[in-house]
Amino acid sequence: MGRSVKGLAFSVAVSTTVMAGGYKIPEQSLNSMALGAAYVAHTTGADTAYFNPANMVFMGDKQYIESAITLAHLSSNVYTLGGPASGKSKVENLLIPTMHYIAPALGNFRWGASLTVPGGLTKRWNTAYQKAFAEEFTLKIIELNPSFAYKVAENFALGGGLRLIYSEGIVKSDSSKGGRDMKGDTLEFGYNLALAYKPTADMNFAVTYRSNVDLNEEGSANLYGATRPNAKFYDGDASVEVPLPAALNIAISKTWEERLTLEFNYERTFWSTYETLDFKYTGTNNASIPKAFRSSAREWKDTNTFRIGATVKMNNKFTAMMGFSIDETPSPIKNIGFELPDSDAKIFTMGFRYQQSEDLSWGAAFLYDSKEAITIPRGINENAVLTNGGGFSEGGAFLTTVGVAYEF
Repeated sequence: MGRSVKGLAFSVAVSTTVMAGGYKIPEQSLNSMALGAAYVAHTTGADTAYFNPANMVFMGDKQYIESAITLAHLSSNVYTLGGPASGKSKVENLLIPTMHYIAPALGNFRWGASLTVPGGLTKRWNTAYQKAFAEEFTLKIIELNPSFAYKVAENFALGGGLRLIYSEGIVKSDSSKGGRDMKGDTLEFGYNLALAYKPTADMNFAVTYRSNVDLNEEGSANLYGATRPNAKFYDGDASVEVPLPAALNIAISKTWEERLTLEFNYERTFWSTYETLDFKYTGTNNASIPKAFRSSAREWKDTNTFRIGATVKMNNKFTAMMGFSIDETPSPIKNIGFELPDSDAKIFTMGFRYQQSEDLSWGAAFLYDSKEAITIPRGINENAVLTNGGGFSEGGAFLTTVGVAYEF
C-alpha cells in the first residue's frame, strides 16, 4: 500500500502469471526463452553475463551484445463458484525488454552487464466479488546486473555480480463496503554468484545463486469507506516489505559432435521467507485500519523446478532449441487470492536462431505456460468469497520473443 504496497507482494514477477511459480520470470533472453531457462551450464551468447557469468571467461576474446523483446499474453483466470460470485479476470498483454553485454577479456578477468525484467504482475478483475480484492494489481520490476568472472584454471571459473533492482506498483480494490488506491516504489540491492566447471571438452557443470532481496515498498495510500470517494478515512504514507526470493540453480550439459546439446537444470526457489503480507500506515494507529487493508497470511513454501533443454545446430545456419519444465507453485490453497491465483505448471518452449553473418544472428522463441486447475475446499481459505469453495481454471501464458545478437 504505499506506492504499491500490496502490489509489491507480487513484485518480482509475472512468473506465475507469466512464467514460473510465484511471481518471477526466469527467461530473460532469446536462448533462455527457447530452452525454458534450461540455460545455465551451456551458455553461448552475451546473455551469459546474466545466466552464468563464470562462463564468460570461456568465450571468444571479443565483445558480445544482444537484445530481445518479449510479448507476454496472459490468459484470463476463471473463478467458478456458481451465481454472481463467479468471474473472469481481464486478458493482459505485456512487453518485456532485455539487453546483455560482455566486454573483451582482461587477462583472466572478464566483465559484463545485463538489463532485465526478473519479475512482474498485472491482474485485473471487473466482476464485483473479485474487484473487491483485486480490481488492479500491477507490478513492474527492472534489474541492472553488472557481473564479473575469473578463470581459476583452464576448466574452472568463478563469477558474481551486483543486483540493482527498481520496482513500482499499483494496488486498487473497490466494493460496496469500501476501497483502496495505492502506489509505491523502491530501489534495492542484492548479489549473485556463479561457478562453471568443464570436466571434459563436451561437458559443462554449473551452479548459480541469486540472493534474496527484501523489497521495502514505500509510497502513499488512500483508503475509503462505503460511500467512496466521500468517505476517505486515510490519505497518507504507507509501506510494506516483501521478498524477491533467493534461487539456487544446479545444471549439467552434454554435447555430442558439436551438434546436439542437452541440458538438465534443477532450481530451488526459497519462497518460505514470504510468511505474511503486512502493510504499515505511518500517519495513523494501524489498529484503526480494517484488517483486510493491514495484513494477510502467505506462508509460502520453497519450490522445485525441473528443466530440460535441447539445442540442435543445423547445416543451414539455423540452430533449433526446445525445452520442457515442471514448475511448482509456492502458494498454499488456504492462502490463495484473486490477485495471484497460482498453481503448478508445465512449460513448453521452442525457438530458433539464424546466423545471418559471421557476427550477426537473430531469431524467435515461443513459450506456453499451462497451469493446473485449482479446486478450493469449502471453509479453508480466509478470503470472504473463497471460503465458500469453488475453483480457478484456465489462466496460463503465451510468450513470444524476438531477438538479435552481434559480436565484434
